[in-house]
Amino acid sequence: MTIKPLDDRVLVEVIEEQETKTASGLYIPDTAKEKPRIGKVVAVGTDEDLKEKVKEGDKIYFAKYGGEEVELNGKTLKIVQRSDILAIIED
Repeated sequence: MTIKPLDDRVLVEVIEEQETKTASGLYIPDTAKEKPRIGKVVAVGTDEDLKEKVKEGDKIYFAKYGGEEVELNGKTLKIVQRSDILAIIED
């Protein structure tokens, strides 16, 4: 099964943070963690202007409560609207 976003939407693979221990050595339970807000673009919708700005493989920072979460082949993905994309992360 594949998912193709429409219009001004982007399919994003959520990047989970690996750090579960604080600097002082305390472990943070999953229930207390904030949801990740960084992801890798898997597919871009049909909007031509959006395709010029966001490409597959880009790392993006998206809004805290933005996007619709979906699971596909054991991976957590989000379908995010253009307005929820806050920045493109460049390494």
